[in-house]
Amino acid sequence: MSSSSLRNEAMKAMILAAGLGTRLRPWTDDKPKALVQYNHKPLLQWVIEKLKLYGFDQIIINVHHFADQIIDFVNKNNAFDIEIVFSDERDELLDTGGGIKKAQWYLQDVPFFLVYNVDILSEIDLHKLVQSHKKDAIATLAVQKRPTSRTLLFDNQSLNLCGWKNKSTGAEKIINNCNNYIEFAFSGIHLISTKIFDFLPYGKYSIISAYLDIAQKHLITFFDHSNDQWRDMGLKQSYESSLK
Repeated sequence: MSSSSLRNEAMKAMILAAGLGTRLRPWTDDKPKALVQYNHKPLLQWVIEKLKLYGFDQIIINVHHFADQIIDFVNKNNAFDIEIVFSDERDELLDTGGGIKKAQWYLQDVPFFLVYNVDILSEIDLHKLVQSHKKDAIATLAVQKRPTSRTLLFDNQSLNLCGWKNKSTGAEKIINNCNNYIEFAFSGIHLISTKIFDFLPYGKYSIISAYLDIAQKHLITFFDHSNDQWRDMGLKQSYESSLK
């Protein structure tokens, strides 16, 4: 995709911010993970400003845990001078897959949209991610070569998702022919074609499990940004180290 074509398209994104933040307790005892501060700024603000910098000026945020605090924060900041709406999951937390499906009403009128976990801080170049996305791909997942207990497996020739492993528990799900694969850690950032809504059911489930089902017949590929700084601020150890 050329940069000129990107400027002509509406740029929509979803920020996943509905989680309970259990890994960040006690900081999330009285606030949502999205409003935990890093360098005197809430994680949500870091993500919004990054998305805005790359031209994503129409954003939907899913909310559940301390939802009112997130909504009030965005409103008090005049939605950071872009369009921000909310997907209300206060009645039921839908996990990543169900959360994306619930936001279909807002996201379905563009060719693709970005999904970004609120607890991820990264120097990833989102323009390069968008430009790497193939028209026939249902999703392009940002990945890195880094130590992790859970890995995604991609076929070395087709570059299609072909499996998932949890090295800590030994659990795995292998699809298609996955004998010769590349192993990556998922970065919590993905560009998704709106075609995906044809395959996502309503309900509560992980988007990774949905990807593994979809990849049996359709392309789910990756964007390797291993050279970029990346940090999962949703992990207590990672967050504590950032405070030093």
